[in-house]
Amino acid sequence: MQQGKLGFDTEGEAQIKPPITLVRGYLNAEQQAALMKEAQTYPLSRPEIQVFGQFHAIPRQQVWFGDLGCDYLYSGLFIRALPWPKYAHKLRDKLARDYGLESNGVLVNRYADGKDCMGAHSDDEPEIAQGSHIASITLGATRDFVLKHKHSQTKYSISLHSGDLLIMHWPMQSDWLHSLPKRLKVKEPRWNYTFRQLVVNYHG
Repeated sequence: MQQGKLGFDTEGEAQIKPPITLVRGYLNAEQQAALMKEAQTYPLSRPEIQVFGQFHAIPRQQVWFGDLGCDYLYSGLFIRALPWPKYAHKLRDKLARDYGLESNGVLVNRYADGKDCMGAHSDDEPEIAQGSHIASITLGATRDFVLKHKHSQTKYSISLHSGDLLIMHWPMQSDWLHSLPKRLKVKEPRWNYTFRQLVVNYHG
C-alpha cells in the first residue's frame, strides 16, 4: 500500500494543490472480491436529477446507504437511506479505524462502462457536516478522476485503480470541482463508494 498527498500526475506547472490523500491498493484482492460480490445485490437505480430546470436520467446507477436520519438531497433528488450492507459497513469501520474517517452514509455509483460518467461538481450540500472529509473507494475498471480549481482553473488528472482510496479533505469541496469524464475505450464496469458524514435528521 502506497500513500501520498500528491500521488498523481498534473497538467501544466500548476502551483495550487488539492487537499487530497491518495492510497494505492488500500483494499486487497480478497476485500475487493467480497465487496464486488455484495454489490451485485444492491438495489441500484438510475434516477432523474434537475439540471438548470430540466430533469435528466443520470449517466450511471446509484444507491445510498446510511444510518437512521441520514437521508440525502442533491440536484433536486431526495434519497432515503437504506440499511447498511455487511461489507459496506465493514469498510466504513475500516476507514474509521485506519484514518479516523467518520461517516454515516455512503453513495455507491456503478459506471457500466466508459460511456457512464459524472459531470464536474462539488459535494457541498448543506447536510454534509461542516469540516468533514469524504473517502472514495474504487472497484473494477481504472478511470480518470479530474479535479479543477474553481478560481485558477488549475487541473489535475488521477488514474484511480481497483482498490485505491482517495480522501478529499476539508475544504476540498469549497475550492475544487471533481468529475469522472467519459472514456469510450473502457468496456468494464467501475464501482465507486463515497463515504460521507451528514448532519443527522437534517431533513427532519
